[in-house]
Amino acid sequence: MVVIKSCDERFSQEFEKLLNRGTMDMEHVSPIVEKIIDEIKRDGNGALMRHVSKFDGWEPSVDTDLAVDLHDMKRAYKELELPLKKALHLAYDRIKSYHLKQMPKSWIDFDEEGNILGQKVTPVQRAGLYIPGGKAAYPSSLLMNAIPAIVAGVEEIVVATPAPENEINHLLLAAAHLCGIKKMFKVGGASAIAAMAYGTKTIPKVDVITGPGNIFVATAKKMVYGDVNIDMIAGPSEIGILADETAIAEYIAIDLLSQAEHDEMASSILVTPSPELAESVRETLYIELGKLDRELIARKSIEERGAIIVTETMDEAIELMNRIAPEHLEVVTSSPFDLLPKIKHAGAIFLGAFTPEPIGDYMAGPNHTLPTGGTSKFYSPLSVENFIKKSSIISMSEEGINAIGETCALLAKTEGLTAHEKSVRIRLK
Repeated sequence: MVVIKSCDERFSQEFEKLLNRGTMDMEHVSPIVEKIIDEIKRDGNGALMRHVSKFDGWEPSVDTDLAVDLHDMKRAYKELELPLKKALHLAYDRIKSYHLKQMPKSWIDFDEEGNILGQKVTPVQRAGLYIPGGKAAYPSSLLMNAIPAIVAGVEEIVVATPAPENEINHLLLAAAHLCGIKKMFKVGGASAIAAMAYGTKTIPKVDVITGPGNIFVATAKKMVYGDVNIDMIAGPSEIGILADETAIAEYIAIDLLSQAEHDEMASSILVTPSPELAESVRETLYIELGKLDRELIARKSIEERGAIIVTETMDEAIELMNRIAPEHLEVVTSSPFDLLPKIKHAGAIFLGAFTPEPIGDYMAGPNHTLPTGGTSKFYSPLSVENFIKKSSIISMSEEGINAIGETCALLAKTEGLTAHEKSVRIRLK
């Protein structure tokens, strides 16, 4: 894992590589994804079944083979060991409690002239959730995507997840039952995104698609955006850590590895003004690396996309981290809340030595579907807002339109829209 100092001559070049960590080769995969989308639009279930056979290693013989049996979900839930079932329920309750606080309200305002202005909040009718299932299974991602949709009041939730060799993770099935999912399909990749975006005989067309995935999923989401809404274009997972000399090296090293073990493209970056901490973290990280089940994945991530940056001051460290704009940001300093006002860009902020990033992945409550690759500068975490839409409410009284109508008509006339002008004027006294 490279250690670089902000005062080094080559620092700008090395730092630029970190800023470009989220770059995905969409141009290379776009023709492949475009072909997949066209096939789904043209041939529906027939294309889906061919794609499942090609990419997931099993052959559905009829359309209904693509759907997950609700009895399998219920059985998986019933067969869970009690500690795991309790853990699933605790996570569900905490996530739901947090997202309930996000729910915006409809409102109506009356002014002194009898005009009524307001906002009506309505859930989308149907939401599509993409849950990854390649190198690892993520039941937690189902909770994080389904619960805000449930809180928003979405009528119908559709789940798509790859099922290599026609197998789905037992805990993922149990989580689907807990969330009351009624439509779940064994379809992955760009095929799943296209099916949810345009609909097939088996998979209904949705209004919004959320959930992370690989470059094919991300590219497909980008291509279907506009025909359907999406949450964000998510890339590989990442963590940034701001730490001072009070931080415990073992904590920091393990937290960096917690992201590196996701996949080879994950990024783990420590920024600190303490050279001693930097060296200690590096040494500890390689000791812990050898103990991981996913050592090879984590090692490649750390050595190709990880970094430890040593700065002159903590203010400089914060400035660099704001430029990085990480998905997850840990602040492990003597007074982490003092730094909070200076942090401008991060998907989720974890404050203090006892707040490791994985607590946010599973149990804290805030959503773990977060903007990556520096997009936290303009994207927000997945929330209830992704599953609702807002309508403006306008009702003018006779007194109210007489008060502002002439001005409105003048603006319409100035723009050359005479029907607009007349539409207002014919209502004025």
